Amino acid sequence: MPILGQNQYGKAENRVVKITRDGATHHIKDLNVSVSLSGDMDEVHYSGSNANVLPTDTTKNTVYAFAKEHGIESAEQFGIHLARHFVTSQPAIHRARIRIEEYAWERIEHSGEGAHSFVRQGRETRLTQITYDGSAWEVVSGLKDLVVMNSTDSEFWGYVKDKYTTLPEAHDRILATQVSARWRFNWSGDEQQMPDWEKSYEQVRKHMLQAFAETYSLSLQQTLYRMGARIIDNRSEIDEVRFSLPNKHHFLVDLEPFGLKNATADGAVYFAADRPYGLIEATVLRDGREAKIPADLTNL
Repeated sequence: MPILGQNQYGKAENRVVKITRDGATHHIKDLNVSVSLSGDMDEVHYSGSNANVLPTDTTKNTVYAFAKEHGIESAEQFGIHLARHFVTSQPAIHRARIRIEEYAWERIEHSGEGAHSFVRQGRETRLTQITYDGSAWEVVSGLKDLVVMNSTDSEFWGYVKDKYTTLPEAHDRILATQVSARWRFNWSGDEQQMPDWEKSYEQVRKHMLQAFAETYSLSLQQTLYRMGARIIDNRSEIDEVRFSLPNKHHFLVDLEPFGLKNATADGAVYFAADRPYGLIEATVLRDGREAKIPADLTNL
């Protein structure tokens, strides 16, 4: 007889924008919240009985109600409120997973009164996933689409060559990537002091960018490790960082047919190739810790 395996249900991509008014100064939190619940759900699959099913429409309404009742201090804190509510208020729900994307807005400075005008920032998307089973928490945060570039201080040479190798060695190249990163917090229960989620995100991002900028790179792998190591060394609340870094290749254009030299020393012209691309992925861990973030970052 077939047996039901792992299952969950919920409401995906609830778009919620919370405006907080501090006099004439306004603040925006713009989130995309996905709720996934699991527990005693065998009967709804086997017989269609909805006796243990909290409607997905209710989970949607809860997201909006909590945004009003509790506010949104941070994506992590908001997700924790939601996960705790679903697990503790519904006997049939044993585990809640909340995934959140946060979109940043930049205040537009102007000469008029008030501070309520914004432009959507062309920066990365902030991410978090909160999982709660009634006793233990797991918080994994991160970002995606953070595009960075070093126009020099990068080389690539000394690699394995076979009869199919055509790539010339480079001793001065552009290094560019679009960072996708996740980091796992070691906060796992209410008996521990909760991290300052907002400060932690900004500091992780700062250390990530500083390591990218300050590393003289002989490979993208080396740069990845330095980025993760700097986070682990400076943020005690984090035990694991996983990166997925596509190498956004920039190739020197052959201008010799036009009688032009195209050398890096005097300001070169490059062709930016979007595919195919090298994809570098790795995890950096605190000593003795077990890797828990899935290798496929799209699963978060």
